[in-house]
Amino acid sequence: MSGQRAADEPYTTRFETGVSAVDGRRVWLETTFFYAEGGGQPADCGSIGDVAVEDVQRVDGEHVHVLAEEPRFRAGHRVLCSIDWSYRMYCMRAHTASHVLYGAARRLCASADDGEDTEVGDDTLGYAGFDIGDETVRVDLEAPTTIDDETLVELDRLVNRAVWESRPVSWETVPVAKAREREGIAFNETTEDGAVSSGRVRVVTIGAEDDNDANGSRNPWDVAACGGTHVRNTREIGPVTVLDWSSPADGVTRVEFAVGPRAIERRETEKRATFATKRALGVGIEAVPDAIARLQSETESLRTELTATRRSLLETRLERAKSVDRDGSRWLVTSCSDVPLEFLRAGVREVVESDAVDADVVVVVGHRDDGETAAVIASVGDRSVADIAAEFGVTCDDSGRSERFAQVGGFEVSAAELVDELVGHQ
Repeated sequence: MSGQRAADEPYTTRFETGVSAVDGRRVWLETTFFYAEGGGQPADCGSIGDVAVEDVQRVDGEHVHVLAEEPRFRAGHRVLCSIDWSYRMYCMRAHTASHVLYGAARRLCASADDGEDTEVGDDTLGYAGFDIGDETVRVDLEAPTTIDDETLVELDRLVNRAVWESRPVSWETVPVAKAREREGIAFNETTEDGAVSSGRVRVVTIGAEDDNDANGSRNPWDVAACGGTHVRNTREIGPVTVLDWSSPADGVTRVEFAVGPRAIERRETEKRATFATKRALGVGIEAVPDAIARLQSETESLRTELTATRRSLLETRLERAKSVDRDGSRWLVTSCSDVPLEFLRAGVREVVESDAVDADVVVVVGHRDDGETAAVIASVGDRSVADIAAEFGVTCDDSGRSERFAQVGGFEVSAAELVDELVGHQ
């Protein structure tokens, strides 16, 4: 036994029992089928008598029911208890789905290791945590191989295939020592302490020993120590959609998925996006990846051409730049406001460092994203750009600033007027 009747009789949602004790809003019952929060699964909600249950916790091995308000009943009274079936069933589906996903991940890791779709030992994939949220569920895996977007697609396929195959779900209690010796069982005593009681551990099995699935995998699909509530058959899980993955810690991959309405909504979003993409590309769904790859290649080629064109334009402008003498230093001043300032910063640096200009100071005037006139300054001689910027009456922007290159902004004149002002100041 796991110490929670709810785990062993998850379909029981109405029962009558005696009240053992009442302390304000906290209630102890002689017998309870409410699931107390634990192992990543939230507490049941419902009512005791006519008072809503807000939380259920296990304290010193006993269930403590926290009510929304102080009840009128007292110790010794009999009460009718009702568990919210909709939420209980959601948790049962979500928890069982997490076991199915773990089994799918083990098979994918095995395929990555040896190229075959076979059952995997405990040393291949580790279980690092689990949590049921109101809309999404997460499973943390200690994975030896990288889990990426392509893996998510395969996880989604395998999970929904296992649901479709209507695999039986069963649970039993066995001695802890026996569970530790069993090959292929997921048993993390840190995360599943709620599954252990009096030297015995509750083991949940997805599938049967003699099952055979479309992938030729050995069964059962998954065996794990677990104290949570589960459905009796994978077909009761319903739709599952794998949502995303992340890496919350080194060696840990977090997979998020949804069951029920949230899963259906996500599928709708993905399908709408897919249809919109195929219409925009003018191809069938199967051809979308290739069409996107072609567009990416074309975009990269255009980006390369654009960069080369901007570089050529900048060089031409510098070749035609007005040369002025300011206090014995030769300045090259030009405007290139039709090129983004971000490119000008990099372009001016490349041109100057290639010794393509003959000047002590280079000033290229352009515009910031907000439309304000700005300039890129390069010091070819000994003076710092900060000193040069001081002659403009402005300070250097911190972004990308160095002793020889900087961007200055905040001018209240147009680009053309700034160039004329600089050229005319001789």
